[in-house]
Amino acid sequence: MRVAVVGAGRVGTAVAVLLQRAAHTIVAVSGRGATRGRASSFLPGVPVVDARDAAAEAELVIVGVPDDVIEEVVVSLGDAVRPGRWIAHLSGARGLGVLDAAREAGGRRLAVHPLQTLPDVAGAIERIPGSAIAVTADDEEGYFLGERIADDLLGEPFRLADELRPLYHAAAVFASNYLVATSGVAADLFLAAGVPDPARAMAPLQRTTLDNVERLGAEPALTGPAARGDAGTIDRHLAALSVAAPGVIPAYVAMARVALDLAERGGHLSRDRRVACEDVLARWS
Repeated sequence: MRVAVVGAGRVGTAVAVLLQRAAHTIVAVSGRGATRGRASSFLPGVPVVDARDAAAEAELVIVGVPDDVIEEVVVSLGDAVRPGRWIAHLSGARGLGVLDAAREAGGRRLAVHPLQTLPDVAGAIERIPGSAIAVTADDEEGYFLGERIADDLLGEPFRLADELRPLYHAAAVFASNYLVATSGVAADLFLAAGVPDPARAMAPLQRTTLDNVERLGAEPALTGPAARGDAGTIDRHLAALSVAAPGVIPAYVAMARVALDLAERGGHLSRDRRVACEDVLARWS
C-alpha cells in the first residue's frame, strides 16, 4: 500500500520503517521539530511535507500525533483523505470516533495500537515485532486490513471493541507505567535502607516476578505478606514508612488491598487472615 504518516514521532516513524520493510511504500511523513531528522536517519529518501500533502498521496494515512490532538489533526486534513481511502490512528485509549471527520469525507476508519513501551525510534523498531497489537475497525474489511498491518509489523493482532479501548489502555498503564512508578518508589526505599545500587539490586527480583506472572498467571505468582495474610509484617512496613517515607503510605495501603483481593481470589488467603490485615490497613488509612 501507499502509506503516509502524519505525526512521525517515535512510534509513527518506527511503524513506517517496519511497513517499508514489509514492502509498503511510504509516500511521505509530516510532523514538527525533530521529524525531519528522524526521517533522514530512519527513512532516507522519504519526503517530509505538510500533513495535507502527505495524506493526499496515500491509500492509508496513519496518524501518530498525541491522543488529545488526533481529532483536531484529522479535521485539518479535510478532503485530503479521499473517498475510500483508509485513515488509522495509533492511540490505545482513543476510539474510532476521533476519525469521524475523515469518515464524513468518505474515508474509512481504523485503530491499531502496539501493546509495548516505546521510548525511542530504534527501540520501537526492535520491540514492536512480537508484541500484541490491538485492532479496532468498523467492519470485517477493516479488521482484515488492520490484522494485515499488524502482521506486517511482525506483531500478534487481536480484535478490540471500540468501547473497550479506554479500559484496555488503563490496563496497559497498570502493566507498564505504574510498574515504572512503583519501581521508582522501591529504588528510593532501598536507597534509604542502605542498599547499594538499588536498580541493579532489584532487577533480578523484578525479572523473576514478571517471568512468574507470564508462566503461572498473576494469582499463583503472588508472594509476600498480603499473600500470606501476615498482618504483623504489614504493620511493621507501615511503621517504617511513617518515618522514612510517609507520603508513600496511601499507595502501600491501596496496593496491599489489591494484593489481598488477588490472594483471596486465588484461594491462598483465609478470611480470618484477610480481616487481620484489613484491620492493620484501616489504622494507617
